[in-house]
Amino acid sequence: MVLAAGRGTRMKHLTDDRPKPMLPIAGKPMLEHVLDRLREAGFTEVLVVTGYRGEMIENHFRSYPMKLTCRVQATLDGTGGATRLAQAFVGGDEFLLTFGDIMVDARHYAGIAERLESDPRAEAVAGVKWVDDPWQGAAVYEKEGVVTKMIEKPPKGSSSTHWNSAGLYAFRASIFDELATIPKSPRGEYELPTAVEQILARGGRVRIYAIDGAWRDVGRPEDLPAAEKLIS
Repeated sequence: MVLAAGRGTRMKHLTDDRPKPMLPIAGKPMLEHVLDRLREAGFTEVLVVTGYRGEMIENHFRSYPMKLTCRVQATLDGTGGATRLAQAFVGGDEFLLTFGDIMVDARHYAGIAERLESDPRAEAVAGVKWVDDPWQGAAVYEKEGVVTKMIEKPPKGSSSTHWNSAGLYAFRASIFDELATIPKSPRGEYELPTAVEQILARGGRVRIYAIDGAWRDVGRPEDLPAAEKLIS
């Protein structure tokens, strides 16, 4: 599952006429790089959640050599709301979730899926990346590879962990039970980390998967040339 519904307001005028995942990197949309790497990792079917200017995504990937299903997130009410749209697509299966603006090597898609399969007790695996301060993402606290707490958008300088949520998850279908009951965050959105927090609160097990090497959250205009170097 790839979340690609947002406009990407931090990209300013660059997304006036296209959704952020369709911004070009090295000659093709960043979403295409994500899908190419999912194919390389062995995935054969993907649900893409679209929203702002979603018709551009559907038109561009109409003949993409992979089975793609698009679902429109009519109300852009957060990543938790977007993930709910996958329930019929997923059924009772395990699934991988990532974002259309996260650039990472293909081996990590396969690696996080294998981590979930290797631990029958785990309900989810959260990809994490070591950063100086995870204030721009979600701070992930862990003990011996098991998540103890996750805080979405913590105030700058307030985190005692260096693990940042890397925008890459593997879930069992039980996540949909949590998504059905999550409250809105202080930002007025249904956020995926809240569902992970609920798993932890009831004693569920969530593992981490540490991403080494190249990784990029392409959120601002200055991230585009940096992502191009990563691709090349």
